Amino acid sequence: MPADISDIAAAGGNSDVGFAVMDLQTGQVVSGQGDKPFYSASLAKLILAADALQQPLSEEDQDLIHRALSVSDDDAMDVLWERFDGMDAIGRVATEAGLTGTHAPDDPSQWGEVVITANDMVRLYHYILGSPVRDTIVADLSSAQATAADGFDQQFGLLGVSGAYAKQGWMFYLPSDVYLHSAGVLDNRYAVAVLTTSPTGSWTTARQSVNAVSKALLVKLGVNN
Repeated sequence: MPADISDIAAAGGNSDVGFAVMDLQTGQVVSGQGDKPFYSASLAKLILAADALQQPLSEEDQDLIHRALSVSDDDAMDVLWERFDGMDAIGRVATEAGLTGTHAPDDPSQWGEVVITANDMVRLYHYILGSPVRDTIVADLSSAQATAADGFDQQFGLLGVSGAYAKQGWMFYLPSDVYLHSAGVLDNRYAVAVLTTSPTGSWTTARQSVNAVSKALLVKLGVNN
């Protein structure tokens, strides 16, 4: 695990960055602003799936979860959020996985405003990988396509890196904040979370920030992407 991570956040430029890496073999975590709260955007889908998959599911439910995780389908998430008690589901997973900075949104209709931290996202992956829902979630994330259901190019950060699978998140928040997140698992060894908020209103700038921070982390981990 990298010891010196002081220069990684700076790679994000003007974006506000929180990042964390967990060695899944030892449980060691290194982070920068790892406990800083961010709105989750679509990373809420991963939290909800971890809860819903522990309940009896129809074929339709399974397809909705697959679409929510692989192509980040917001329409699928809307259904799942209502059907599987999203507000309470966030709290259940936070308790079970030991997530200390994660909580449901103030507005029950806005699942993208679930509050998360980078440290909690790597803890979430550690929890998922040791649970009965592991195989389904890994398969769904591993089948993620470059183009999301809404047409957004979700191949940034960890998605597209060899040996990695990830859940991506993006959200525009008035007046000009752009949330862009990438959280996943690399080489079945490291859980990595890069959470960013850019005040520029520019997806291009936000994408450059996430990619730069992710690349810096991969370099620290000795991974060529």
